[in-house]
Amino acid sequence: MIDKENAEEIADFQERLLGWFRAHQRPLPWRTTYAPYHVWISEIMGQQTQMDRVALYFSRWIEQFPDIAAVAAAPEQAILKAWEGLGYYSRARNIQRAAIRLADAGVTEIPAEYQQLIDLPGIGPYTAAAILSIAFNLPFPLRDANVERVFARLTDIDRPLKQAATQKRLAALADALLHRQDPRHYNQALMELGALICTPKKPSCTLCPVLDHCRAHRADTVEFRPLPTGKQSKIDITMACGILRRGSHYYIQQRLPDDIWGGLWEFPGGRLEEGESPEQAAMREIAEETGWQVDALTPFTTVVHHYTRYRVTLHGFSAELAGPETTPELTAASQYAWAPLARLSDYPFPAGHRQLVAALQTAAFSGK
Repeated sequence: MIDKENAEEIADFQERLLGWFRAHQRPLPWRTTYAPYHVWISEIMGQQTQMDRVALYFSRWIEQFPDIAAVAAAPEQAILKAWEGLGYYSRARNIQRAAIRLADAGVTEIPAEYQQLIDLPGIGPYTAAAILSIAFNLPFPLRDANVERVFARLTDIDRPLKQAATQKRLAALADALLHRQDPRHYNQALMELGALICTPKKPSCTLCPVLDHCRAHRADTVEFRPLPTGKQSKIDITMACGILRRGSHYYIQQRLPDDIWGGLWEFPGGRLEEGESPEQAAMREIAEETGWQVDALTPFTTVVHHYTRYRVTLHGFSAELAGPETTPELTAASQYAWAPLARLSDYPFPAGHRQLVAALQTAAFSGK
């Protein structure tokens, strides 16, 4: 069983873990070079995102923005479009803010100093430590959810992980077990072990390279570690929007910069008020956000998407605008556009509206 005071036992744990990682690590694109810029982008993308999706988005991002200078010089809309589908768009904006700050200072690479890193937008203590250990091979311990789960089982922690005393214990353990000569591969190995073997449910204990060191395995408490926490229930939100068309062009508007999903594009709409039907809400929102009065709406489709603790149901209604073209009175948007169906995909949309765009294009392709 692992004992953070036993140097010989720690060395055995480290070597078993590193040997397993060398044989079983996933071929993630940033692992080919460990370029600091690549590691930075992968770490930001990896927040709240599955690794297979990160790999796909990362490769596209690097092709479009190969270095810090390219990110700094890009239009914000190009940055948001490249990020579309990853969610938490403030991450993308912070990448560009950091890139602009570095470029303005004449810096062409992400720095290798902790304080300089956490001074950059979007980089906190964990991300700074990840960049320093993985990109620069410096001895900074890492603790993400995967690592904390591994440690909870490794040492059979019987207290909630978020308690202050437990966090202090985990921090001490991470520091004691860190492989200081090869922190790059060791930290990744720990996270990979949690992602592939020591999973939240049905862990593959028989395949674990450090099973002999696991106290929870010996105590037969693996399925009870970490201690379960009460999950917050989903909050249901119902929204409605109007898909307005004039000829072959669709009306879209860009959200205000300080809004949630600021800078993204959408169809006019919002949340249902008490006693409203989705159609009534869509008509009201169109009037409030554009000044246009729409007499009738046709149900188009309803989509559901999940956002942190929220389950959002979005009802989409369509309408053909007739009569002379008038300028909308924007109250909830910074600008508007009339775009043909084929060009809607050029704009970055939040998840629900992106689903509506896809449904429009599918319907047009199928001739419905």
